[in-house]
Amino acid sequence: MDFNKIKLLINTVIHLRAIQIYYRFYYFTRNRLFRYNVEKRIINDFNPIVWKNRIDYDNSYFKKENSFTFLNISHSFSDKINWNSNQFGKLWTYNLNYFDFLNQENISKETGLQLIQDFIKNDALLKDGKEPYPISLRGINWVKFLSNNQVKDELINNTLYFHYCILFKNLEYHLLGNHLLENAFSLLFGAYYFQDEKLYNKSKNLLISELNEQVLKDGAHFELSPMYHQIILSRLLDGIQLIKLNSEWKKDDLLSFLEAKASLMISWLHNITYKNGNIPMLNDATFNIAPNSENIFSYAKHLGINSQNIPFSDSGYRKINLNNYELLLDIGNVGPDYQPGHAHSDTFNFELIIDGNPIFVDTGISTYEKNAIRQYERATSSHNTVKIGSKDQTQVWGGFRVAKRAKITHLVEKSNLIEASHDGYLSDGYKHTRSFLWGEKYLILKDKINRSTSNKAKAYFHLHFSVSKPLVDGNNVIIESSGVSIEFERASNICIEEYQLSVGFNKTNLAYKIVVLFDQTLKTKISL
Repeated sequence: MDFNKIKLLINTVIHLRAIQIYYRFYYFTRNRLFRYNVEKRIINDFNPIVWKNRIDYDNSYFKKENSFTFLNISHSFSDKINWNSNQFGKLWTYNLNYFDFLNQENISKETGLQLIQDFIKNDALLKDGKEPYPISLRGINWVKFLSNNQVKDELINNTLYFHYCILFKNLEYHLLGNHLLENAFSLLFGAYYFQDEKLYNKSKNLLISELNEQVLKDGAHFELSPMYHQIILSRLLDGIQLIKLNSEWKKDDLLSFLEAKASLMISWLHNITYKNGNIPMLNDATFNIAPNSENIFSYAKHLGINSQNIPFSDSGYRKINLNNYELLLDIGNVGPDYQPGHAHSDTFNFELIIDGNPIFVDTGISTYEKNAIRQYERATSSHNTVKIGSKDQTQVWGGFRVAKRAKITHLVEKSNLIEASHDGYLSDGYKHTRSFLWGEKYLILKDKINRSTSNKAKAYFHLHFSVSKPLVDGNNVIIESSGVSIEFERASNICIEEYQLSVGFNKTNLAYKIVVLFDQTLKTKISL
């Protein structure tokens, strides 16, 4: 291993928490060197709990073809289902093992039971399906399906409980973040389904500690991905409904705690959601994965959860809403420090929506595979910000790793002006400052580098795929289809390039980006 790789690894590991390091070592040694026992409890006769799905699940299983569609990839199993099928990557296999399809609208009770029973027959052969994250999501889906259909099956229940015992012994303390939170929500479902005090106590303790940690003061989920915010919030609403529908078993303060956190998260989702109903595709967000904001708002209203209308603060995002446009700014740090797996190198990124139509956009993601595409989609050059030379502001690597990361060192906020600086290029002697000044019909960006870059600074402006190819006229760029003109002051070169804009996993559309080369200062005036 060369010196640069060692530095990269050190700058990644130093941000981990002690509990993450301990459990990585503990699980590694325990699972390879020792046999650990998972106690089995025999589940005999009991009454299923009450459940009602409030958010629709997309159709992903098609019985006629014996096929599944996940991540925009469809596959038919000609004979029997291979629950370990990995030809489309680990995330596709994970989705196969989540069992979301049990709760899709058009699935029958008989078909759902056949799929569960086939899965159980292959239980001893399962690989990815026995990992804690898929166990967590599958547990929730099985409980929902079995309860909704009032199924009482001893073999299914004992298999489900055994999987919960595996989860209990393998909680994702080595990862923390949304993974541990998903573990906790699943334990809550298991606890109510089996009326199990041990599962409940562990779930309650985790939910309280993790939601206090992971929900920021302005209501954002701390991984700062709007998509994951939707996922976690929908799971939180599920937990609230679970308790309300089965209120006779437990009567304590968990429900009021969950409702308070849901109210905070609803506020942030209202703030981040555009008027057209979409969310910005920031930090590992993409289309058609999470429940949409409209459905979540409706679910929350049904449960009596009200939004608190809290302005953006520690999530690092700001949103300017004027008569005909919405401007979203990212002026925050990479977060959280100990789990930035979904973070991108995107400090000072922005999105601009005019009359509900996206103009400048975040490029989103199209894969979780550890490959060149994943690396590109997380890089500085894939966002509407400035790159100096060949380095990223923040060192994203290895699919879900972050080493040195840009920090905000200066921030000024006024009524129509925001200015901030970051230190992501300080190792090369550069400090980047960007200001945003806005009015009814214009947006002005000013980029300043503290010293000459020898024309190695590049400002990127990614256009939505619906926007026609811009025309360059000297230092002006005209986007005829949107009625937008841009004037670049002190640009040394302007070019229009093609790129692939993610519109979902494994799905992209051709779009255009404006790349502006400059030395030390660049003034960008966008006239609307």
